[in-house]
Amino acid sequence: MCYMQKYEEWLNNSYFDNNTKEDLKKISNNKSEIEDRFYKNLEFGTAGLRGVIAAGTNRINKYTIRRTTFGLANYIIKNTTEEDKNRGVVIAHDNRHMSREFCIETANTLAACGIKAYIFNNLRTTPELSFAVRNLNTIAGVVITASHNPPEYNGYKVYWEDGSQVMPHIATAITEEINSITDYSTIPTLSNENKDLVIMLRCEDDTAFIEAVKKQVIRKELIEEIGKDFKIVFTPLCGTGNIPIKRALSEVGFKNIVIVPEEEQPDPNFAGIEYPNPEEQKALIRGIELAKEKGADLVIATDPDCDRVGVAVRTTTGEYALLTGNQIGGLLTNYIIEGLKEKNKLKENSALVKTIVTSEFGAYIAKANNVDVLNVLTGFKFIGEKIKLFEETKEKTYIFGYEESYGYLVGTHARDKDGVVASVLISEMAAFYCSKGMSLYEGLIDLYNKYGFFKEKTMSITLKGIEGLAKIQDIMTYFRKTEIKSINNTNIVDVKDYNKGIDGLPKADVLKYFLEDGSWIAIRPSGTEPKLKFYIALKGKDENEANEKLVEINKDIDIILEKLI
Repeated sequence: MCYMQKYEEWLNNSYFDNNTKEDLKKISNNKSEIEDRFYKNLEFGTAGLRGVIAAGTNRINKYTIRRTTFGLANYIIKNTTEEDKNRGVVIAHDNRHMSREFCIETANTLAACGIKAYIFNNLRTTPELSFAVRNLNTIAGVVITASHNPPEYNGYKVYWEDGSQVMPHIATAITEEINSITDYSTIPTLSNENKDLVIMLRCEDDTAFIEAVKKQVIRKELIEEIGKDFKIVFTPLCGTGNIPIKRALSEVGFKNIVIVPEEEQPDPNFAGIEYPNPEEQKALIRGIELAKEKGADLVIATDPDCDRVGVAVRTTTGEYALLTGNQIGGLLTNYIIEGLKEKNKLKENSALVKTIVTSEFGAYIAKANNVDVLNVLTGFKFIGEKIKLFEETKEKTYIFGYEESYGYLVGTHARDKDGVVASVLISEMAAFYCSKGMSLYEGLIDLYNKYGFFKEKTMSITLKGIEGLAKIQDIMTYFRKTEIKSINNTNIVDVKDYNKGIDGLPKADVLKYFLEDGSWIAIRPSGTEPKLKFYIALKGKDENEANEKLVEINKDIDIILEKLI
């Protein structure tokens, strides 16, 4: 069926409601928009859906949510035991447009298929969902969120019984179930017979999560000593992090928390923030201004579903600088290792887990302290997979996992990046440096002086629509087929194509170039956005050398891309 036939079907089929049809009538004279909405089904990617909220098969709406959930339900029914199916699925959602409605649609569809669906009474964080899967012993979990995408987006992420996002083989099987559903009217609907399978969770489940977070504190006596005076500015960017982070920080002993008022309450439009991403300077403008006004040493921001954390710190000039995900990860690696050493809790088989596009800053610190380092593919599910393996084999003891995209997990209570526990540990770490008469920024410079000046940059090229997707594939093909011998006049000594399934990792659309001086460049399409990403990581003997290397490598990449875009 071509896209125009699908469009006409949605307009004329009684299954689709009048609001949907009115939305579609508005684009009747816009052939390219009709094509983009209907030329394919919104794809269930590595762990779920993400798309613009609108009518159409290539958009996220209550119908595509139902179809996806029916596919998930069929996978559970066909591939697990009756006992496992009866464990049910727990569902959470963020503050975005339609998030509550999509949560209810998910719960009702699961219940219509005979599967219990646990829902919260309001929005909850992604890490709490990951925790809840194991805490409630459900077979799976779903969170309705589009993370840090712009306001017009929403999404649907699926978790398996271990609390991690579903692994590739499960995602593929779920995709097959979803793709087999061609008639929306065959999707079961909730009836009086199965409505009791939708179960509202209690507040005690929130407390269990917060208590698990609090157990990760390393220097309790330090927080007791200076926590009441140490000033933190926090913004949840109008998302889910407000209540759990304020509660966790307060209960461990941080009493001087100032919330950015415009960004405190849930808002699907994010108080006018175009891109509620805590790694973006624009998203922290209000937080930094408030920190200047209040004289705070630390600014913490979490994205809407509270799995990522951004940090701004006061520098030696008195201005505030954003730390990168790699810098925060390196700082936390050092702090956790030193803290565990101090408490005689650092085991001989301790391990750090990071992704292949995360810089070597934290890895270098870990190795210098005899902590093993494991690299996994991009996606926190692969870090969660290692945690599960360590628990089963006892081969390693997990102490910390992180990725350059501002995701961190201290502890094993969750199996996804956790902005709540990260906010607590970052605050504790900043308070520790404060007790030494140092800022977090000065702590970072100390680490650079000790281990070398690591520098990184991530570049993203946005290429939307059908043409954009094709262009991304063309660029990846160019790099695969073209022999590049040097970058920045430095020889390339190795090229790894992870699409070949190397280094004991699953296949992934990632290319990584290793230079003679230890620098590397990685290229990969985003799994959740219409973007092609370039990662640069290097080390210099001092800050100037590192900065110069970065500029020159960046120039060489730009020259190549000018020919391709």
